[in-house]
Amino acid sequence: IIAISLLWGLLQVPPDRLMGETGRILFIHVPAAWLGMGGWSAIAISSLVFLVWKHPLASVAARAAALPGMVFTAICLASGSIWGRPAWGTWWEWDGRLTSMLVLLFLYAAYIALAQAVERDSGSPKIPAIFGLVGAINIPIINRSVVWWNSLHQPPSITMGKSAIESDYMIPLSVAVLGFSLLFGGVMLARMRTIIAETQLEARLRRKAMDVD
Repeated sequence: IIAISLLWGLLQVPPDRLMGETGRILFIHVPAAWLGMGGWSAIAISSLVFLVWKHPLASVAARAAALPGMVFTAICLASGSIWGRPAWGTWWEWDGRLTSMLVLLFLYAAYIALAQAVERDSGSPKIPAIFGLVGAINIPIINRSVVWWNSLHQPPSITMGKSAIESDYMIPLSVAVLGFSLLFGGVMLARMRTIIAETQLEARLRRKAMDVD
């Protein structure tokens, strides 16, 4: 699906009337931005489920969403900088949308480090869960930043069922979002299996160590 959407966007879609050929990077940038925010939303929802219902699988899901979420956030920032160079004449601006996305990248890095530290030191998994919930405050800030502050970034392209995206772009862009979302889901499930396997292995090793003692 990803290959189809990218080939469609690169070869079939005409150049954007405002951005020209540079506009084609949207087929990577938009899904990456969507999944960067979606990844932290998954962390927040899973953390809430863990804190309320104490289900260990929810904590695993939150940890599994962090790495792909951080990767897509980094891709979003990198592709945005590539687009911004010809559009704005600079690689980076301390714009509200860009800055809040950079904060999201740092939040991901902090969450991953915190979760690893808690696991290594046998700490409480509630700590990264609470951090995941608090960090979710940044998601609506990212979403509304172009409305709340003067921004170089374009305003929301889809509002109240209306789309400012040209029809030639909308369908392949939707396919790209679907394809990258499926990739995110597959990576997240694989990460969950890995985390569960590592946890079970560590538990067996601890039991063997106790039996030896």
